[in-house]
Amino acid sequence: MLLSLSQWLADAYPDPFGWMRVFQYLTFRAVMAAMTALLIGLAFGPWVIRRLTELKIGQPIRGYGMESHFSKSGTPTMGGVLILIAIGTSTLLWFDWSNRFVWIVMIVTFGFGAIGWADDWRKVVRKNPEGMPSLEKYLWQSAIGLIAALYLAFSVSETSNMRVLELFMRWVGSGFSNDLPPKADLMVPFFKTVSYPLGVFGFIALTYFVIVGASNAVNLTDGLDGLAIMPVVMVGSALGLFAYVVGSSVFSRYLLFPYIPGAGELLIFCAAMAGAGLAFLWFNTHPAQVFMGDVGALSLGGALGTIAVITRQEIVLGIMGGIFVVEALSVMAQVAWFKYTKKKTGTGRRILKMAPLHHHFEKSGWAETQVVVRFWIITMLLCLIGLASLKLR
Repeated sequence: MLLSLSQWLADAYPDPFGWMRVFQYLTFRAVMAAMTALLIGLAFGPWVIRRLTELKIGQPIRGYGMESHFSKSGTPTMGGVLILIAIGTSTLLWFDWSNRFVWIVMIVTFGFGAIGWADDWRKVVRKNPEGMPSLEKYLWQSAIGLIAALYLAFSVSETSNMRVLELFMRWVGSGFSNDLPPKADLMVPFFKTVSYPLGVFGFIALTYFVIVGASNAVNLTDGLDGLAIMPVVMVGSALGLFAYVVGSSVFSRYLLFPYIPGAGELLIFCAAMAGAGLAFLWFNTHPAQVFMGDVGALSLGGALGTIAVITRQEIVLGIMGGIFVVEALSVMAQVAWFKYTKKKTGTGRRILKMAPLHHHFEKSGWAETQVVVRFWIITMLLCLIGLASLKLR
């Protein structure tokens, strides 16, 4: 919005408003987006917490959860609303409204946020710690993930929505021919020319897995004060740099990345997400005044997955978001092993003392803050490894 306004003022009244041409620089708008989201989050945080407290939207604690967490029962949850308000407002102010990639990321983010809202609402209103049934939640996530995957399959190689529609109709008319341009291939980091053609169905399947998987992985990680939000900030910021590179014809050609016109504008969203995340951390750091809830975790994970797909960095997302991946795998392994041993021996056994992984370390004697800060340090290292793939190819 401010971009269009600044362009009009600079052209119509160059003498007093010529300086507003600085708004055309993507890096300037990214910095301003981060600052705007940060200030919005800090300004509205106390009000949101008060409103959640007045509405008695407190976090229920599962009876089989960590004993040390029982004291957190009643802490306001659904604080992810604050994150979404800051991201949405800041992004709308500073990004180019004609950019289709930012819009699809916004749709996925707020779509998953709506699912999380419904889940959290059932927890706090119906007093059911389990919230929305897993199957229902998964079906809604799948619907949004598949729609986004289908659109992105044809948009990464095109420059307008009309061309995307034309390509889609051509694909249907050709009997679902399975070809896509090379820039839609799965890129392998740290290699100059190694990539794997996916085809339309392969691209859709991978995109669906990345978006839905990232959403649930972040949600599983969000179990300790500040544990999930800081890795989201770091991974999102790193993905913003990848978006800037693949959206630049100069940098993408120099660094041997596919050039995806319009992808650079995602830097604005990533910057807003970083600013909003840091503002939320102000209130979410131990001892937390508010929890983000599913409304925040599901939406942020979905956003990371969608940005990674657009920038063709699905594998790099898995590296930089290694904490999210390991947390999700720990739950899957724990459940699978328990069911297998129960079927074989009649008594279910566990690999970890408690899943997800962060609870295992708590059970092993680590303090909550130790787990959180050490996971942050690991994420920072993984993000540096991921960023190294920009040049080490």
